[in-house]
Amino acid sequence: ELRRIRRRIGMVFQQFNLVHRSTVLTNVLAGRLGYVSPALSLFNRFPQGDIAKAHAQLARVGLADKAHSRADALSGGQQQRVGIARALMQDPILILADEPVASLDPVLAHSIMQHLEQINQEDGVTVLCSLHFLDLVHRYADRVLALNQGLLMFDGLPEAIDDEKFKEIYGKEAERVG
Repeated sequence: ELRRIRRRIGMVFQQFNLVHRSTVLTNVLAGRLGYVSPALSLFNRFPQGDIAKAHAQLARVGLADKAHSRADALSGGQQQRVGIARALMQDPILILADEPVASLDPVLAHSIMQHLEQINQEDGVTVLCSLHFLDLVHRYADRVLALNQGLLMFDGLPEAIDDEKFKEIYGKEAERVG
């Protein structure tokens, strides 16, 4: 039962969590590991339907032409899009995104957030995303949970967090980034 639930929760990691020596396609197919037999997965054998789906997910994130490239040959933004495609392979009901833009420049950060927003709006997948950039929170979030030292300090709409509220949540010395 727990395995069945876990395989429907996609994860997008801050540092991408790709197997650098493997191809982009193999990394995306890793999202299906919860659905295939362990014996087949040991030999990187996946059903043709899963392979077709992986190609479709790569096309969705704009990386169709990178399927046979090594993961370590990609830029940071491309690697994060591979991570998103991998998460989509799980047929998720929930995607947990752990600071998915922390190591990206602002232009790439918006691109990644737009992909996550599109998944939420078009596929109805809930996206729970940790962000440290208030501008991104204001632009992409529907609801905000703000934590400080493990305590819930705010639960509400993004537009309710202005500079004053930000300092109330994180302390007078806190400064906004981005």
